[in-house]
Amino acid sequence: MSDVTYADTVKKTHTNLKHNALNFWEVLAQAIALISPSMTAALIVPLMFATSGTAGWLCYLFGTIMLLFVAINLNQFAKRYTSAGSMYEYTVKGLGPKLGGLSGWSLIWAYMFIGIAGVCGFTHFASLLLAQASGSSGYLSHPSITLFAICVFTAWFLAYKDITFSTILMLIFEGVSVAVIMMLAILAVVKTGAIDMTQIHLQGHGLKDIGLGVVVAIFSLVGFECATAFGEEAKRPLIMIPRAVIASLLLTGAFFVFITYVETHALANNNPTLDQLQAPLTTLSENLGVKWMGVVIEFGAMTSFFALAMSCLNAGSRILFTMGRYGIFPISIGSSHKHNLTPHVAITSFALIQFLIPTIVLLITYTGNNAANALQIGAPFDEFNDAGLFGAMGFCGGYVLISLATPFYLKKIGEAKFYHWLLAGMALLLLLIPIVGTVYPEPSYPLNYFAFIFGAYIVAGIILVVMRSKSMAEIDSVRKVLDEKTAMLVIPASSEAVPPADAEPALS
Repeated sequence: MSDVTYADTVKKTHTNLKHNALNFWEVLAQAIALISPSMTAALIVPLMFATSGTAGWLCYLFGTIMLLFVAINLNQFAKRYTSAGSMYEYTVKGLGPKLGGLSGWSLIWAYMFIGIAGVCGFTHFASLLLAQASGSSGYLSHPSITLFAICVFTAWFLAYKDITFSTILMLIFEGVSVAVIMMLAILAVVKTGAIDMTQIHLQGHGLKDIGLGVVVAIFSLVGFECATAFGEEAKRPLIMIPRAVIASLLLTGAFFVFITYVETHALANNNPTLDQLQAPLTTLSENLGVKWMGVVIEFGAMTSFFALAMSCLNAGSRILFTMGRYGIFPISIGSSHKHNLTPHVAITSFALIQFLIPTIVLLITYTGNNAANALQIGAPFDEFNDAGLFGAMGFCGGYVLISLATPFYLKKIGEAKFYHWLLAGMALLLLLIPIVGTVYPEPSYPLNYFAFIFGAYIVAGIILVVMRSKSMAEIDSVRKVLDEKTAMLVIPASSEAVPPADAEPALS
């Protein structure tokens, strides 16, 4: 298909999103909902303890510092250029369309599996609450697949209808959940003390435990970059999005260091141990004599995981949407709803896969004598851990490419400085730790196969996506059409216009 023909096709397709819809707090809410602080406190801390023991808080501190370098590199793009699905476009600008396509492919994997972790986490806590409500009769219990469907369908409906409403809902859910968790954590500190020499001196653990532990930390921390996916829908995006990227990472990183330290200390003498607990905050509330808080936290965790699934659906679908507009996927993927101004085809496609993957894995993995259990409480917890680690690998791929792209992009526009190359080098060097940690020391089964599965997905991306990526000339012709269509929109006088591509932000 020629440049003109494809650009004409884009011109005839409705590709506009809802401009000036999200303020700073709403963009921040998208990022924090995807990071999901409640998720880490409720389910990932036991996984971190199993991986790194008393070094868990250090893994989160190191992970936050490591990703801060990635965020600084990312913001070199975010303060100069804005678009839907920005991380994909950023990499295109720095490394060209081929590697840009590979970045988008990695991010689709990342948002998909972190979203699946959200669906499984929702199902896990919904099952616990239903079991508690029904008692021994079990009349309220439902198959896990039913709860998968409820979570995905509700998230799809809200994301399909309106980005603003779904964002406000996520902000409320996550805010209430984190507030209750902080109350419990502070109570634990008061009752058990603040000093834990075992964690301070990392007794029984060392640097060998940090590699895979940082991968788990990335599982918790990924999501700060999703703010860049709302470049066409945010107000003052060149200013608000970079702020949201940094703020979401620092706030949640500090929370993870604190909550990991508190849970590890407060549950040090618990039987079963922390790594064996599927609801550590519930156990902690019972140990502290405030059992009612455990029920509240379980409900808050359930809603938080729903917000995570919806946030991944919002962010991941916009990567699909942008890649569809540039011809990697069918143009229908890059179309938007004429009334809702949401990427409805991309959202629907993403939601369908988000439901099918955990459902199929559940049915395939749990067969024979375990078939009945597969449809009840236990199975989604295993899928949650596996999906989260898979998602973290996808984000590592995206972060490597965006860090590599930054100095090359700045060089192209004549703004590269020595410290830009240094920051990119530091980010890449630090990212080697979790990447190597996925394969060495060799993880236990089935984690030892995860890197190879992700590698096969990347090979498929090279065949299916990289080879279909259009040239820079074709992408520029499409971008020109999109800019013209944006300029034709009627924007209310009280709103700020979306800045043109590559515009410098006002600093005043």
